Amino acid sequence: MAATLQGKTIFMSGGSRGIGLAIALRAAQDGANVVIAAKTDQPHPKLSGTIHTAVEEIEKAGGKGLAVLCDIREDAQVEAAVAKAVEHFGGIDICVNNASAIQLTDTLSTEMKRYDLMNGVNARGTFLVSKCCIPHLKKAGNPHILTLSPPLDMRAKWFAGHVAYSMAKFGMSMVTLGLAEELKADGIAANSLWPLTVIDTAAVRNVLGGAPLAAMSRSPEIVADAAHAILTKRSREFTGRFVIDELLLMEEGVTDFSKYGPENGVPMADFFVPEEAFEQALTKVRQQPGAR
Repeated sequence: MAATLQGKTIFMSGGSRGIGLAIALRAAQDGANVVIAAKTDQPHPKLSGTIHTAVEEIEKAGGKGLAVLCDIREDAQVEAAVAKAVEHFGGIDICVNNASAIQLTDTLSTEMKRYDLMNGVNARGTFLVSKCCIPHLKKAGNPHILTLSPPLDMRAKWFAGHVAYSMAKFGMSMVTLGLAEELKADGIAANSLWPLTVIDTAAVRNVLGGAPLAAMSRSPEIVADAAHAILTKRSREFTGRFVIDELLLMEEGVTDFSKYGPENGVPMADFFVPEEAFEQALTKVRQQPGAR
């Protein structure tokens, strides 16, 4: 199979900025169609990008875009967004579950409103978007569901300190686990992708660590390149995988990761990454405080 997404239609939750936009732009370079289904319709004072600016960038990169205002917590909005995508592009080949909410607070500090937001967007939203796309993916030639979520690892250290977020994020991975088996006979791949290191995103700059952590983060393009490698594989042969970006790119023959940064050359490890991944990776990283 040619390693291209030319003519493929991608339905993506989120994607107005960060990792989602990087994945969209990499696909657009091949000539893909990308539907950006997200909430950011108007410019935000602290966050760059809207669904409309994302489509502009997609089309400048060589693809075709469609902006759809959509809150993936709302059933009717997701159903309408998927229907609009199919009407506009004729079908859906790929579903990318990119949208995610984060708040790393302990149990007593987590308001139930934030609990509901994270679990509504992350776990429920991934399930809902996938569910709505599946009937159309069944008609596609090489259908994929790709979710931005970590390998399933039930060690307590990944939950303590931010139980609500971890539940929500691992909930996304549980969707991958179940759908990979459920959809195997239909030839629809379901995989999860997670970065080895922290990625420089709005969440990192505004919520997690600010400029100091951003300086120890890689660019979103490493995740985009890994996503492209997954989405161009044969869906019947590559499914049920929990992929770490650098490890997959190593399998693809990449040996130099310096182009992804950071400028100081020593990136910070991301949450939820298994120890064996660091042992296999070419890059030596800084460990998160308390990660071991």
